[in-house]
Amino acid sequence: MDFNFSDEQEQLRDAVRKWVDRSYGFERRQGITKAGGFDRAAYNELAELGLTGLYTSEEHGGMGMGPVEAMVVLEELGRGNVMEPLGQTLVASGMLGGYAPDALRAQWLPKISSGEALVVLAHQERKGRYRLDQCETQATQSGSSWKVSGEKSVVPAGDHADAFLVPARAKGKIALFLVERQAQGVTTRGYPALDGSRAAEVTLRDAAATLVTEDGLTALEHGVDIGIACTCAEAVGVIDRTMILTAEYMNTRKQFGTTLATFQALRHRMADMKMQQELARSMSYYASLKLNAPADERRRAMSRAKYQLGVAMRFVGQNSVQLHGGIGVTDEYVGSHFFKKLTQLEMVYGDTLHHLGEVSERMQDTAGVFA
Repeated sequence: MDFNFSDEQEQLRDAVRKWVDRSYGFERRQGITKAGGFDRAAYNELAELGLTGLYTSEEHGGMGMGPVEAMVVLEELGRGNVMEPLGQTLVASGMLGGYAPDALRAQWLPKISSGEALVVLAHQERKGRYRLDQCETQATQSGSSWKVSGEKSVVPAGDHADAFLVPARAKGKIALFLVERQAQGVTTRGYPALDGSRAAEVTLRDAAATLVTEDGLTALEHGVDIGIACTCAEAVGVIDRTMILTAEYMNTRKQFGTTLATFQALRHRMADMKMQQELARSMSYYASLKLNAPADERRRAMSRAKYQLGVAMRFVGQNSVQLHGGIGVTDEYVGSHFFKKLTQLEMVYGDTLHHLGEVSERMQDTAGVFA
């Protein structure tokens, strides 16, 4: 199997890396964090690069690219610790493009692709934990109109999004709806997340909704799998940058008249971190390559990848802090923010323990990854 990237993919990586280096430095990120954790101007800059249209077909104004291109982009955004939720845009694009009726696609995909509209997935509920089939939000139909009532938690940039993709129970099963944030009956309560980004609690009280698909669970599982692949790729970028910062610190910080990098025990620890870094990268590739596989195979692959990424994120993040000492957790030092990001990403779309259980439940005759 050829794991080399095409010239087009490398050019895409280079464009995103240049934007991060030029336009999303630590000072700007700190300013965005203090202002609430979401900057529409920064999101629009991603749109100007065409990134918000990665998953949208050319027919709807997008670039018509796929999971590998998304992985390349998310890795670079991870290296820059970018907080604007591009992964959510890809999730919404994939779900609407794959499951919405033609009229709804024509209405929303061009706006998502251009960056005019930010649409995010609002699926988590307090009692649901990470189970996608647990949903208490209810949808009722009156003629051709739908209304949705319920509460969704930890919605990325929920108080800044233009619309939500909301799973809700209708006619005894989970359906998927699109609800505009400005619709009557929608209230949001925003707050900063652990990594400084923005999240919100979304309350729906007979809010007007548009049906995306009656087979909401299938669409939701696919959307979450897109999100897992994006999270894995972003985590690889964060891990890469964490490794660079840790190596630089060990090569400059001195103890007993010599740099930390000369101590054999610390070098061994860096070697262990490097192994986890490469395991994370390979499983991120695996997740992206399996994203268009049949549903059962895809779901197994995503849990395997997210489990390994969770192990790697925790190991690299915690060891980086330990090798840095006290400075590793100070707000003024850039490395502490990468540690927070890794800690948060481990919990997104199911934590490590959850996905270990998923891997176990889906294990067939062999535990091999490529079975």
